[in-house]
Amino acid sequence: MLLKKSLDVYEKLSLLANGAKYDVSCASSGVSRKGLKNQMGNTSKFGICHSWSSDGRCISLLKVLLTNFCNNDCAYCINRKKNDIHRTAFMPDELAKITYEFYRRNYIEGLFLSSGIIGNPETTMEMMIKTVSLLRLKYKFNGYIHLKLIPDTSEATISEAIKWADRVSINLELPNKKSLEYLAPDKKMENILGIMNFVTKELEVLKEKKQFYNSRGGQSTQLIIGATPDSDFEILKLSSHLYIHNKLKRVYYSAYVPINDDSRLPAIKPPLMREHRLYQADWLMRFYGFRIEEIVSEDKPFLEENIDPKLAWALRNLDFFPVDIAKASLESLLRVPGIGPLSARKILKIRRFTSLDLNILRKIGVVLKRAKYFITINGKFFEDKNFYDKTSDMKTLFNQRDSQYSLLL
Repeated sequence: MLLKKSLDVYEKLSLLANGAKYDVSCASSGVSRKGLKNQMGNTSKFGICHSWSSDGRCISLLKVLLTNFCNNDCAYCINRKKNDIHRTAFMPDELAKITYEFYRRNYIEGLFLSSGIIGNPETTMEMMIKTVSLLRLKYKFNGYIHLKLIPDTSEATISEAIKWADRVSINLELPNKKSLEYLAPDKKMENILGIMNFVTKELEVLKEKKQFYNSRGGQSTQLIIGATPDSDFEILKLSSHLYIHNKLKRVYYSAYVPINDDSRLPAIKPPLMREHRLYQADWLMRFYGFRIEEIVSEDKPFLEENIDPKLAWALRNLDFFPVDIAKASLESLLRVPGIGPLSARKILKIRRFTSLDLNILRKIGVVLKRAKYFITINGKFFEDKNFYDKTSDMKTLFNQRDSQYSLLL
């Protein structure tokens, strides 16, 4: 380990921003808050302040570590204890001032603050709280703050952290206790889940009081994909539990990146398409009404790589189709490949006043090259109904017509 004692602020920022880049859980919070008199900044539910990227990730956060010192030795982490890297740390007043100056110059629109562990978890978390409380109180910062929670921190300290941030998160990293103990022996699954359960209860209290920032931003977490043999079923089963019982806003999936030479880790990255398919499956559970058993199961634990999970479900359940979009319910419309929540609701609204046709469906955003195989309008088919007797032929057809499925959902 190389301790950097005489770094200037920009050298520190370079090191600590680089150390934070592998944490992907920094997207839009869903928080909307107007600017207030004598305070600086606001937030928008569509992103951080008024800026968001096409894939939903923030594009102007100051994403940084308080310190890259760490007591833990997680196999997958660039900042792990045994790595021989330059180490440094910000003092709370130093980082608060940097954030304020960057925001004032319109370089950033919010702060994403994480940290290694310096000294002990409690001390580290208190320093992070000091940073964001200075921003709120001294600099009157009313913009977006995402604060990482440190495992093994007291409930009182966690409760204080929640009050200053728009969103908090603590990374589970891996979907089960065995995998976490194997790659991150200093972390305990039960401790992390205990903090998440506590945060869930605290957020309910804050929503009733409406006195602090985190009344709508909630909490999120991240899972690393491909560092262990865990299946998509195990990953999505955990995500489903967190959405239902902990009311998480998001679970982020991060494809494993081989940055350390460690025998416990695979030598190559998993395909990014797996991460993409998990996000698609996640959206099916959150916004389309799918149950996890309809997407993956113990008997079929991995998502298909060549076709997206919604189309895969449709091809396995052809008896559900065709759906007559002139009469179908919202729940049925959401099962049709090529129809998303927005276009489904537009269909329900428009059909009250006029007859539907393919041209109207195209204009409201339905992906007809997918949907036309699975729909009728007042009983009228738009593709050969014999396809329903030839599932393998349909699968081949979709594979030939599209190699990219990112626009399906």
